[in-house]
Amino acid sequence: MEEPIKPQLESNLVRRKRYQFFLLTLVAAVLVAEIGYRFGLLSTVEYVYSDLWHRVSAVRYSPQHVALVVVDDQSLAEHSDDPLAFWTPLFAQAAATLRQAGAAVIGVDFLFAITPENWIRKLDLPMTSALQNYDLAFRQELNSGGVVLVGAIARGTTGNPDMLLLAHPDYLLSLPNMDFVSHVGLADLVTDQDGGVRRYEVAPQIDLPKELATGAPRFALGALLAIRAAGLSTAASEWRIGNRTIHADRVNTISYTGPPGTIPRVSMARVLAKGAENDPAIRALRGKVVIIGGEFQGMNDVHFTPYSGRLIGKGGGLMPGPEIQANIVETLLSGKATEPAPAWLRWLLFAALAGLTAWGYQRRSPWAGLGVLAGACALSLALAFVAFQAFWLLPAAHLQLGLLTTYVMAFGMRLTREEREKARVKTMFEGYVSDDVVEMLLSSEQRIDLGGQSMDITVLFSDIRNFTTISEKLTARETIEFLNVYFGRVITVIREEGGRIDKFIGDAVMAEFGVPYPFPDHALQALRAAARMRKVAGEFKSWVRNRFPDRDLPEFAIGIGIHTGEAVVGNLGSETRMEFTAIGDTVNVAARLEGVTKTLNCIIVASAGTVRAAGDKVETGRHETLTVKGRLEPIEVYEVIDIRA
Repeated sequence: MEEPIKPQLESNLVRRKRYQFFLLTLVAAVLVAEIGYRFGLLSTVEYVYSDLWHRVSAVRYSPQHVALVVVDDQSLAEHSDDPLAFWTPLFAQAAATLRQAGAAVIGVDFLFAITPENWIRKLDLPMTSALQNYDLAFRQELNSGGVVLVGAIARGTTGNPDMLLLAHPDYLLSLPNMDFVSHVGLADLVTDQDGGVRRYEVAPQIDLPKELATGAPRFALGALLAIRAAGLSTAASEWRIGNRTIHADRVNTISYTGPPGTIPRVSMARVLAKGAENDPAIRALRGKVVIIGGEFQGMNDVHFTPYSGRLIGKGGGLMPGPEIQANIVETLLSGKATEPAPAWLRWLLFAALAGLTAWGYQRRSPWAGLGVLAGACALSLALAFVAFQAFWLLPAAHLQLGLLTTYVMAFGMRLTREEREKARVKTMFEGYVSDDVVEMLLSSEQRIDLGGQSMDITVLFSDIRNFTTISEKLTARETIEFLNVYFGRVITVIREEGGRIDKFIGDAVMAEFGVPYPFPDHALQALRAAARMRKVAGEFKSWVRNRFPDRDLPEFAIGIGIHTGEAVVGNLGSETRMEFTAIGDTVNVAARLEGVTKTLNCIIVASAGTVRAAGDKVETGRHETLTVKGRLEPIEVYEVIDIRA
């Protein structure tokens, strides 16, 4: 009863180890992907993917809460006699028109660092009443509380505080209660390492001296406009906008509505036109945040965005700063925030795809596994794009890093499996080899120096092609049966030709001719044995096809390398474990020549020394002089076609 139980126990053990390795691979892949994501190892690649999703999506959604009034080339042409620095009355007129149309809040994305009145005084020109009150209308609009000015941050060097670049004090003093926090927004944008603008700050961190920090502007322009439009307090530390809670100290992703030009815009010339308050385009601005900004030729306030397309696909051009600010406002007020995918979804997808690929690698070659890996990577990109449509950012690049980990672990283990299999088979057969040596010694009257002696011998190495693939497609019992049948036939041939089986190394056979007794024709014996082994291999193909017709096994083939030369033959090991074997350069070269059969695409390769020692009975084919691994001196080799009778 024990015989059927033992194989079953071994099968269960193998299955359990396979499951354990599968789980180990799965956990390792998820950990690598997650750790890489948390540390941003592939953030640049993630930017490439997310930018691609933007360009493929084009217009993502229709902006409903914000619009632009642009100082464009037409506006400049219609007021070409007025330098832009003297446009404050025009800005006042535009603000009044927009306020009358019902705009929720107006942001002016121009930094008014000077005033026309002070500039005129500087030139010591005669002051008329008109000049003295040149900015009166603009200051009145500022005092109304519906206009937000802009400032900027000049970042200090190490050890030096930051500086705020603000509008002229005359304008700041016109703000209601000189409340800079509620009426001045910082126009600085967050740029990533590649120069792209993808994120925004609510309240930028500013390193100001203590005496200047109190009452200083706090918010970024887009965030301040959204908070003001929602009617919320600027004194809070978090706000509920667009069904989301916004925190002051966080950096968020901009949900761009589309490429440059997607945000609705009205020319400043149209706003300044007579009867503009009745213009349908102006009346459509009711209840919206309106940003007045520049959009004319030569303007420097343009930036790279995900739609710029510097890496993949056609670029959508640079986006003006006011339109980026408008996208920030729309992101906040619409609630369409593009956020990182939830951790549970990220882990689930990591584990699912890693598990699918690990399962797909079973019984496939590394090259076929690359196809599985490519398919999984493509699937990860498709999932990331679908998630992007739902305003989630799925880290596709880090997911692919986990998939690559799965591939390396799966096939790394399989590449070493052949060596493990060879060691296992060697353990099973080494007792047989030792008995063979003992039997030869006991039956001989000639004394052999078991301590080791130098002899001229011929060494033969033979290996089964694609043994790893074959063993993966057979059970353990079938693999043993496969090897036993093949080795049984090969052993007979080698013994009949006078050779000695030194050892089995997995699926490889090492045999010596002229050991332990010298034979003058040992080179010819080895070549005859090789020719017969080739015939045995051809016959064994039929046995394999008949025995395993439905396993899709690779065609059975072998390679044989033969070299003649001097080697040291004797006992090797310790007091508890001895092995009678041959060592030396001759053995190493024979082993390397077996590998050369793959390069020369033939079955038998012999060194020129072996062919010459065998005489004129050897029929050869290809002839090469090459350098084998581990040996500096080149060696001349022949393909052995046949041995003439």
